Amino acid sequence: MVVLGAGPAGLVLGLLLQAAGIDCVILERASRTHVQTRARAGFLAPNTVRILDRHGLADGLHQGGRRHGTCEFRTEDGRFRLDYGALGQGGQHHVYPQQNLVTDLLTRYLDIGGRIRFHTEALAVSDADSARPAVTTRGPDGRSTRWTARYVAGCDGRHGAARRSLPPGAVRHHHHDHGVTWLGLLAEAPPSLDAVGYAIHGRGFAGHMARTAEVTRYYLQWQRGTPADAWSEQRVWDELDVRMRAADHGPLQRGRLLERGVFDLTCDVVEPLRHGSLFLAGDAASLLAPAAAKGANLAVLEAEILAEALADALTHGDTGGLDTYSDRCLAHIWRAQEFTGWMTRLLHAVPEQDRGAGQGEGTDAGEGPGAGSFFQAALQRSRLNSLRTSRVYQDWFAENYVGV
Repeated sequence: MVVLGAGPAGLVLGLLLQAAGIDCVILERASRTHVQTRARAGFLAPNTVRILDRHGLADGLHQGGRRHGTCEFRTEDGRFRLDYGALGQGGQHHVYPQQNLVTDLLTRYLDIGGRIRFHTEALAVSDADSARPAVTTRGPDGRSTRWTARYVAGCDGRHGAARRSLPPGAVRHHHHDHGVTWLGLLAEAPPSLDAVGYAIHGRGFAGHMARTAEVTRYYLQWQRGTPADAWSEQRVWDELDVRMRAADHGPLQRGRLLERGVFDLTCDVVEPLRHGSLFLAGDAASLLAPAAAKGANLAVLEAEILAEALADALTHGDTGGLDTYSDRCLAHIWRAQEFTGWMTRLLHAVPEQDRGAGQGEGTDAGEGPGAGSFFQAALQRSRLNSLRTSRVYQDWFAENYVGV
């Protein structure tokens, strides 16, 4: 078995295959240091924790993570909190930086004798419609190597070799642009509130998500096409103060900005998630806008479903699980896509199409990205009012916020 990519999907899949006695190798184009330090989302859903617990992979998150079940919305009508952990089905998140989870999984995989090749870039998957697919790679010395296996799992992201190798017409690609751009920030600063903070402001959305006691993730809705370093640190913090309404609700803890990145809120889905002996999981299967932090949670779920199906096929000759893998995962993916789209509309007054995707008119970055039409802004305010006042709406939000 060849697994492409050492993210959450690839590592969980590799660990479960090893536990089932199935020989596999993980091929990863980056270095071990890069894999263990690349910052990603840090909110693990209850089902993700259950999966990791079920397979003895959750020791690190129970020791170093923390439960979280509150979010705060700040709007022009004031602020309100939702104790979502006490709503819906009573599910809470575990806050645990993804790089810590990946480090835990990788360490465990190596400890049990798992094979992994770093600095090994997968270039193409061939013969996927046969019983012996092959992966062509380029190693750190520049040499080409060919790996063959009964099955290949593409867990190597949206732009990885697995997706690139799908022949025309083999799958359908669904893509959607939400018309919103974010500036993502990692600040060397303690959290400024004890909740996930969602601020809706006329100048654009701002978000606050604690990562550790010393590091906080912030987001600013951003003018599309503007570089991440267009503003000074002082201006970034000043804008966060304005949008988070620090003058009304308390100052933000400031600190050095460790990381900046600009990304458009887009999503896509590949359907089906299988072509012959090649299976897709994680970001290779679907990409979600980050508004609801579903990506890593879907990746872990898909890895477990695929591992069980592969174990049945390779140890018992039962291919039923492989035949239903795509449909089972897509049901979860489309549910996550629907809620992520709803969440995106909740947080942003998205401009109408004739005004340009994510663009205000006659404004610079930070003054225009939140300026949608009156109609869109009125719908957004109505959604927020329903979330503030309706228990039925709150229960629906809570169930979907933590669900996958």
